[in-house]
Amino acid sequence: MQLKAIYEQWQNRLKEGIGGQRLNVKRQDDTHEASSAHTPALFWVIVRKEMEDQFRSWRFIILFGIIILTCLASLYTALTNIRDVAADLDSSNAYLFLNIFTISDPNGVLPPFITFISFLGPLLGIGLGFDAINAERNRGTLSRIVSQPIPRDYLLNAKFVATLIVISILIFSLGLLVMGTAILSIGLPPTWDEFWRVIAFLCLSVVYIGFWLNLAIFFSVRFKQAATSALASIAVWLFFSIFFSMIVGMVGNAAMPDQNLTPGSASESAMFVQNLSRLNPNYLFSEITTILLTPQIRTLGPLSMEQVVGAIPSPLPLGQSLLLIWPQVTGLVAATVICFGISYVNFMRQEIRA
Repeated sequence: MQLKAIYEQWQNRLKEGIGGQRLNVKRQDDTHEASSAHTPALFWVIVRKEMEDQFRSWRFIILFGIIILTCLASLYTALTNIRDVAADLDSSNAYLFLNIFTISDPNGVLPPFITFISFLGPLLGIGLGFDAINAERNRGTLSRIVSQPIPRDYLLNAKFVATLIVISILIFSLGLLVMGTAILSIGLPPTWDEFWRVIAFLCLSVVYIGFWLNLAIFFSVRFKQAATSALASIAVWLFFSIFFSMIVGMVGNAAMPDQNLTPGSASESAMFVQNLSRLNPNYLFSEITTILLTPQIRTLGPLSMEQVVGAIPSPLPLGQSLLLIWPQVTGLVAATVICFGISYVNFMRQEIRA
């Protein structure tokens, strides 16, 4: 009887131990499932909070006001000159609606819509991202955020995603506003080819502004002061907007002097200068907009007489235009990804103290 009691006692302890282990494993699984279920939700909570901060900030309101005013000015210019442009167009190669985005003032006072986007777009990306991280650090809120039970990279990713969504909303709102106003004014809807060309132009404009946003976020991670990161971002923008073309011109003249140029060497010189210019993101975006919104342009480089002979002078379909600008789009996306990757690595390696 005594042995039977001891056996039953050990049997009960063993059952309790196995049951306890199973209970602990179940609790760990429940905790893991709960954290896995709530982690994406936490990310989008941060994204929503960053979007609200962007929409309520004075800099977004000021930048939005400047861009909407310039957009309306370019739209007014296009609508007042569209009749003259329509009279000169060939009926078979019309694409009249796309001229709303490319037409400019004959006196040169107001540039077209695409020029405003290529000029003010980088300022929009820099203005919304130059203090993304160092402002949190200076306010002392960065250490509090990373001390929460969330992955550290959620903060950087959420700031980038939230700002890119804000930029996308702004660019698509302006583009659709221009399209709607043009339809009501001239009474001519766009064809499907023209519509998808405009949508592709708006998507690639977001990618182009995203590059400058990533560059500004990188400087905000690298420098502790927001003023320093803003000045560094604007300095890079000025270098690519003004000085880079001068440097490329000097390098081209030094490499290929003008005297004793044969037709073949002249073509090589032009291609050399063009390839150097393609290191500039502004130049890549100008080539993309030119091909998308002007279907009559069939090439971006110099052509020989042998290549021109037999070519049909007709507009390119949308698929062929996208194939033509595919290298430029790939280069712009690659530059954006590289900037974000460098920012990510720098942010993850930084030491953050309270």
